[in-house]
Amino acid sequence: MRLLVVEDERKVSNFIRKGLEEEGYAVDVASDGETALHMALDRVHDLIILDIQLPKMDGLSLLHELRREKVATPVLLLTVRATIEDKVLGLDAGADDYLTKPFAFEELVARVRALLRRQGEGKPPTLRVGDLTLDPARRMVFRGDRRIDLTTREFALLDYFMRNPGRVLTRTMIAEHVWNYNFDSMTNIIDVYVNYLRKKIDSEHDQKLIRTIRGVGYMLKAD
Repeated sequence: MRLLVVEDERKVSNFIRKGLEEEGYAVDVASDGETALHMALDRVHDLIILDIQLPKMDGLSLLHELRREKVATPVLLLTVRATIEDKVLGLDAGADDYLTKPFAFEELVARVRALLRRQGEGKPPTLRVGDLTLDPARRMVFRGDRRIDLTTREFALLDYFMRNPGRVLTRTMIAEHVWNYNFDSMTNIIDVYVNYLRKKIDSEHDQKLIRTIRGVGYMLKAD
């Protein structure tokens, strides 16, 4: 899952970004409303965490513009305002949830998960490709009966593969969904992590699920 954090206070945005990345999300950060609008219109994010008080364009104006452009990405508003009137304004502008500063990070993560679950209603709770199973809710992976322990980034990468079985995923696509806008495309980190997954998922099996599409990218497919 790829999230956009729109927050002009660097200390706060770094705190949120670091915490969400530790939870396995790819996180982009914008420090003003105009930059955030440009990034959000790309429609590559699964959720936007949006502060109301921003330079260049305030959060509510940004939210109005996104909804006017038919961007349906869920939005969690962050603000120091706590009155009922302010919350109503935010929700009426198109926000999906509201969190008042200061907040506990655990609550932020819980609200993020709830919004993502709501967005993903109707999707199978467990992903399967051949005898490979991934349970997003419990963050567990099995190949047959054998449980596979993955790091946070490995899990995020496998989750993206399993939501796109049989589809060729380019390195750019993987970078956008598993890493972030600041990802250095000249590094080989994607190939490194794919090799990590191969060792854990395919090395002990005759049937190899992760395939290299030479000159293009990778595919997860069961014969």
